[in-house]
Amino acid sequence: MGLIDNHPMLNAYPDSLGNTLAGAVAFLQDERVKGAFSSFYILPSLFCSDLDRGFSVVEYELNNENATQSDLDALRELGIGLKLDFVLNHLSVQSPQFQNLLAHGENSPYRDFFLDWNRFWAGTGEVDETGVLVPRQAYIREMFFRKPGLPVLMVEFPGGVNKPYWNTFYQQVDVDGDGKKRYLGQMDLDIRSPLVREFYRQTLERLAGFGAKIVRLDAFAYAPKRVGAKNFLNEPDIWELLQDITDMATPLGLSLLPEIHAGYGEKIYEKIAAKGYMAYDFFLPGLILDAFETGSGEYLARWAQELVDKGIRTVNMLGCHDGIPALDLKGLLPEERIQRLISVLVQRGGFVKDLHGEKNVYYQVNATYYSALGEDDRRLLLARAIQLFMPGKPQVWYLDLFAGKNDYKAMERAGAGGHKEINRTNLTGKQMREGLEKEVVQKQLALLKFRSQCPVFRRDAEVTIHAQGTGLAITWQANGQTATLQANLATAAFTVRVSHKAGVRDIFQEGAV
Repeated sequence: MGLIDNHPMLNAYPDSLGNTLAGAVAFLQDERVKGAFSSFYILPSLFCSDLDRGFSVVEYELNNENATQSDLDALRELGIGLKLDFVLNHLSVQSPQFQNLLAHGENSPYRDFFLDWNRFWAGTGEVDETGVLVPRQAYIREMFFRKPGLPVLMVEFPGGVNKPYWNTFYQQVDVDGDGKKRYLGQMDLDIRSPLVREFYRQTLERLAGFGAKIVRLDAFAYAPKRVGAKNFLNEPDIWELLQDITDMATPLGLSLLPEIHAGYGEKIYEKIAAKGYMAYDFFLPGLILDAFETGSGEYLARWAQELVDKGIRTVNMLGCHDGIPALDLKGLLPEERIQRLISVLVQRGGFVKDLHGEKNVYYQVNATYYSALGEDDRRLLLARAIQLFMPGKPQVWYLDLFAGKNDYKAMERAGAGGHKEINRTNLTGKQMREGLEKEVVQKQLALLKFRSQCPVFRRDAEVTIHAQGTGLAITWQANGQTATLQANLATAAFTVRVSHKAGVRDIFQEGAV
């Protein structure tokens, strides 16, 4: 796996900044922004998709309503490498492959491309009155389901024959006035199929052609399935699959970023890192918030030290297209501290998403990071500074950069299940221009340019972290140069100082530390 650069990465949907990807390109071309980012994580509505704002992919081709090849060419001219999504576990019902299956049934070349539920579970249970094989409890007791009931979609083949197909995530069946069924959903792939493996290879080639340097593997932990296993992060199956994908990706110059949420105590992030992959730092957003609320950076410093000691390469963030992770903090922060933090975020307008529909098992809090911080500019600036001094490659959610507030109207428009829209406000060109005039935006951009351009922020730099009382200090040293963040978590005051042979210079000063 090749190493990628250590510089900041913008994160947005293709229509987040000015309605189409062209607006995001213009934003990155703006002299006030140019030089702040070396990478751009474009979310998958870049592709032809139909649900889940891009994560139900129909085809890995450009959605021309959102983006064009000329937009990608312009990003390449700016020296911007892309991070793009590859959803290993499933494809949309509307994909050419599943549509062929619906049209031709048993005669379709894609019959084994998707998982026939009854065939997979043959011999493990009895078929119920709906035609679905119900495995005995011994087989499914430990399984990890994303929704209530068995994860199946009953599909009608030519001649009126119905068959259940594995469907881990979203599904919907509409019937028109003539009784014709229309399916929506994300259908699980059978990774044992040679056609699926060829599809994987072709998709990686396509992503590399679009300019991808990093490929985020979405829902990868659900892809390997085996009778008698929990069918979530099955071992050793998951590592064998990742190695196969790596063998396809490496010759294309692609680095893989497996995406998974799990409690800290499970140490899955450590397993991913030990296999040579980058890991998502889903712990940082909550740790920074906790540090502000308690006035102590003890746990934040402890996590940063672990990254240094174990040489774990990460992509970190404050906000993102999903919520602020809470499940990930289990085992890292005391339980009562997590619950207290969640309560504070809810008081500030956030919404708790439970784990896969189970009550009293938190998963994430949906809110903008700015609102989670109490809509405090100084806290946002210090949070950004801490992120930029943490080990890892910083990923910046566009709405955080613009100090975006919770968007309750967007939630209302989205209806039931639309809680994530609270942090996905699309900005018009006018809103972007006005935002770039804000002091909190300009100062964040200055910090980002500093992180991008200061040579001390190398992967081989020596990083030290100290937390005492309300104080936090993070120092990077490399090639005779030192950069230090000195912060007061109680007041959100901080200083960024650089020292080298020519002397010492304060780069930023926000309040008295």
